[in-house]
Amino acid sequence: MGLRFRRSLRLAPGLRLNFSGSGMSLTAGPRGASVNFGARGTYLNAGLPGTGLYMRERLDGSATAARAPVMPAAPTPAPVNVTVRVRVKDDGSVHFEDQNGTPVSDAIERETIRQRGEDIRKMMQAQVDEINEQVEALGNIHLHTPNPSQRPSYEAEAFDLAPPVPPSPQKPGFFAGLFASKRLRIDEDNAIAEQIHQIALTEWQQKKDAFEAVEAAHRALVESGIYRDINAMESFLEQNLHRIIWPRETHASFELRKDGKQVLFDVDLPEIEDLPKQVATMPAHGYQFGFTQLSDTPLQRLYMRLVHGIGFRIIGEAFASLPLLEEVVFSGYSQRPDPGTGNLRNDYLYSVRVRRADWARINFANLAAVDVVEALTRFELRREMTTTGVFKPVQPFSD
Repeated sequence: MGLRFRRSLRLAPGLRLNFSGSGMSLTAGPRGASVNFGARGTYLNAGLPGTGLYMRERLDGSATAARAPVMPAAPTPAPVNVTVRVRVKDDGSVHFEDQNGTPVSDAIERETIRQRGEDIRKMMQAQVDEINEQVEALGNIHLHTPNPSQRPSYEAEAFDLAPPVPPSPQKPGFFAGLFASKRLRIDEDNAIAEQIHQIALTEWQQKKDAFEAVEAAHRALVESGIYRDINAMESFLEQNLHRIIWPRETHASFELRKDGKQVLFDVDLPEIEDLPKQVATMPAHGYQFGFTQLSDTPLQRLYMRLVHGIGFRIIGEAFASLPLLEEVVFSGYSQRPDPGTGNLRNDYLYSVRVRRADWARINFANLAAVDVVEALTRFELRREMTTTGVFKPVQPFSD
């Protein structure tokens, strides 16, 4: 069942669910390298500034090569810049490149590992932690839910664009005192500089006025509008919903009713197929981390925490944004194929009615201890779900 709502918005994602990217990088260099040419061969000497690390690589073949005829000593070439960049990608692979992105030789790669192996493994561990933290964050969206007892307050923002600096007038010198044309030229240059400054000053003042107008409107919205005007309430609530970090682009619709005392939400929840199916694992040795596939039960439980966390967070944002709000009705649906037609349909996973007085009983100073799935059972809830997070469609509240 679909409901008709006055306000519809798309909320941009803030969590990165695909783990294919550039990863992390470590750069060694570019100072401290030189190429030496001599009777004993040609060598690359590379030191890593500030680390005490150093490498030396033969560039011209075996040391037993036939000697060339004795020639006058050639001057040592000037030092050349060498950069070795180590990149740990999201797929677990480690890449060694020069400053142009070209893979370095095996010798340089081995020496980099020998000298910086510990640092490289620290980078790998940081990348593993980052990937797994993203997965864990999907089940913790509720942790930043605001306390409904704290009323919205206006916080002024400063206009940080400095005004243009007035020009320093040119002063007539000795020759300008002798030649009228020289004085005239200086006066003209000063007049042009002042004219340019006035144009820049006008543009700056216009930007400042526009900024202050926006600030004044925002102050009026927070201090007055949300207490008496439905459109202002809708606008302020929408602004706060956009600030939430979402796991993917989310479509949400809402309508304020009963003079702003009730709000109904209709939200397109993520599908379980949108969730990452694996977590990163750090090897005991080596320079390639791997991935472990999540089994069905942990994946279902993560999905269960995610979809309930979205509802919990939106309900909390609504009560914190609108002081006059007394009741929130949240209904979340998932798009699933209809077995009869194969077309997508909206199956509601749960629908909950929450009153402010009941919501205020939650300890918002200790949300880490709140089981977000269990928390919604304290309210009027329609949900058919197994203990492992398998949902059956329900009929949502309509008012």
